[in-house]
Amino acid sequence: MQFKSLGRTDITVTDICLGTMTWGSQNTEAEGHAQIAMARDAGINFMDTAELYAVPGSPETSGRTEEIIGNWFAANGDREKWILASKIGGGGSSFLRGGRRADGASIREALEASLKRLKTDYIDLYQIHWASRGHYHFENYWRYAPHRQDTADVLANLTDMLQTLGDLVREGKIRHVGVSNETTWGIAKWLRIAEENGLPRLVSVQNEYNLLRRLFDHDLAELSHHEDVGLLAYSPLAGGMLSGKYFNGATPKGSRKDYQKGFWRLNEHSDAATHAYHEVAARHGLDPVQMAIAFCRTRPFMTSTIIGATSTDQLAQVLGAIDLTLSPEVLADIDATYRRFPRPI
Repeated sequence: MQFKSLGRTDITVTDICLGTMTWGSQNTEAEGHAQIAMARDAGINFMDTAELYAVPGSPETSGRTEEIIGNWFAANGDREKWILASKIGGGGSSFLRGGRRADGASIREALEASLKRLKTDYIDLYQIHWASRGHYHFENYWRYAPHRQDTADVLANLTDMLQTLGDLVREGKIRHVGVSNETTWGIAKWLRIAEENGLPRLVSVQNEYNLLRRLFDHDLAELSHHEDVGLLAYSPLAGGMLSGKYFNGATPKGSRKDYQKGFWRLNEHSDAATHAYHEVAARHGLDPVQMAIAFCRTRPFMTSTIIGATSTDQLAQVLGAIDLTLSPEVLADIDATYRRFPRPI
């Protein structure tokens, strides 16, 4: 297991992070606890959750994942052994504070509720789950419209959030601050406001990154390098797409496509690209799931790759990537495939 610094802090995290978003909907508490134990035994010290989880978010499921993690801490007494990350929703979800966007007041309200569910006095990394002003992540890519944003309002909102986050750091309720589903401009403004006002500096950004979606490779990678804001990559398997489980129109029972009655990542372009990456893995005698995880770990901007599973068998398969090093020949094949399929989803 490799360890990476979390931004410009003295915290080191394993470069594989345990994702938790299915616990409480697709997974029971016992299954979630079994995954925590498996990750711990593999040497992982980093776990990520959110107030929205379990997904899909709803009044019935949101908050359950944090409760499951809190019950683990209460039963095992090992909170200090974990670097724990959680998030406040960015707004728009009617069951989270009436859909109000993240701001100073809602951050304090959300954090206090998360601390209670997690049965802890502090969260190591507290993140804004998505940019309230709009963003191009998930299916928003095709209708992203930054020209509609009110610059003054956006900057005032960022300042308000950072001021409250600063108070919470001083109170010892959070240690560090991160963002998720953010843009290069957004991160730059978070950093500038923090520097000018003596407020907490971002240590990470949690965006999607995988063989099918590599938007981080360009402007975000440049910012990450110069500003030490590392990537926490979610969906390294593109929501399970890269496993090949959806080939030939399949809908495996218990899969995300089955559970959510649809799968927006699946289309003729992403299917063709996934087949191509499976061909790369086959040529080199690799497990395609482990190849996809190992590729993420090669990226110079990567702080940690967030893995998730709905069974311990799936988690064991993913953890097999820990000891996998991709050869120059494999990486060259991946690059050639990326040139053919630069933006399939």
